[in-house]
Amino acid sequence: MELTPFMNGHTETAFQLLIALLLGALVGLQRGWVSREQEAGARVAGIRTHTLIALTGGISVILAHSISLWFLPAMLLVVAAVAISGYRTQASQSQNVSITGVVGLLLTFCFGAMAAAGEVVIAAMAAVITTLILDNKSEIHSAVRKLRENELDAGLQLLLISVVMLPLLPDQGFGPGGVINPYQVWWMVVLIASISFIGYFSVRILGERKGLLFTSLFAGLSSSTALTLHFSRLARTSPANAPLLAAGILLACGTMFPRILLYCLVINRELVSLLWLPVLLMTLSLYLPAIIINLRHDKTEVTHPELVKNPLELRSALLLGGLLVIILLLAEWLRQEMGATGVYLLAAVSGITDVDAISLSLSRMSLNDGLGLGVAATGILIAVTVNNLFKTGLSLVIGKSALGIRVASAMFISLLIGAASLWASLHWG
Repeated sequence: MELTPFMNGHTETAFQLLIALLLGALVGLQRGWVSREQEAGARVAGIRTHTLIALTGGISVILAHSISLWFLPAMLLVVAAVAISGYRTQASQSQNVSITGVVGLLLTFCFGAMAAAGEVVIAAMAAVITTLILDNKSEIHSAVRKLRENELDAGLQLLLISVVMLPLLPDQGFGPGGVINPYQVWWMVVLIASISFIGYFSVRILGERKGLLFTSLFAGLSSSTALTLHFSRLARTSPANAPLLAAGILLACGTMFPRILLYCLVINRELVSLLWLPVLLMTLSLYLPAIIINLRHDKTEVTHPELVKNPLELRSALLLGGLLVIILLLAEWLRQEMGATGVYLLAAVSGITDVDAISLSLSRMSLNDGLGLGVAATGILIAVTVNNLFKTGLSLVIGKSALGIRVASAMFISLLIGAASLWASLHWG
């Protein structure tokens, strides 16, 4: 047999079987720890059994190559029969009908077989994930019990629009200038929906436990405008809470900037070189006042209802997709008719109510539709500026001066810093 520079065929096989043993021992360690209080012989499968089962899987692959390909599935059936027999006997005594142990044992056999077949990395990854799932039984069951019906529906809807619908759409341009690509438009819808989904569960998990600022931080992933409106109403009815509510608004609005940078990073990384400095400075200029306000009022307790009620609405995703198409068509038409001025005008109008759609549209157009990077970056900053001015107006009109002045002063400073840093990036970057 020909030797490789590092190992011959036998050494490689021995290494793979060693990995199979270790993966079996990993799963078996967890299973043995769970049943550590039981007497020896009372457990169906512990660390020794799982280790040997993984080794059996590895040897079965080797013998399948030497004897018959049917040897591997035959051995899997034998292991399954033995495992089912053992767990059936145990179930009749303990009244525990869970089949998790059987499934874990069969997976251990498969991990050993995969390692011997050369898929060592995949086998190791699967074994680690399996062990984590087995070890977090109570946490997983607790999470399922806390899961609400609308949250389960939202998760399934997110899978529907991403895993099912997205691959079915054509990945080619239609319309004037080929600016409408159904696949890319819907992919951007999925991106926004996913970020909102993450923001919702961040609020659910950390909001009540970590307090107002964490709630504001993660709610900014969903809608900083909605949070600004909600907090402004709370400040109107509870002026004593205005400082912390203002800090929450600034945090949520600051979260909008890295969210936009994420869109650019995913769609057109060249935009990041122009926007990273303005985004960083504008984020810090909102975060720092929020932190200072929070430190000055750290003993104030704020009670508030749930900030985000819907994890995901399929209707909202469809409306957003339609809005993206309209903005793409308008931006292309305005670019042809008015050049950069038309794009800036559209960005200003769009930014009144929504920043995501125009940011995604300009990022997409700067990638392959002839829109200059400088024009796209400036348009995004205009949309952000208008949107923050709109939220500042909400805080001043609805939340009164106690809230509005704190928000407005930080917002104006942030916008000036952003404009200056973008100008520097365009001229000296």
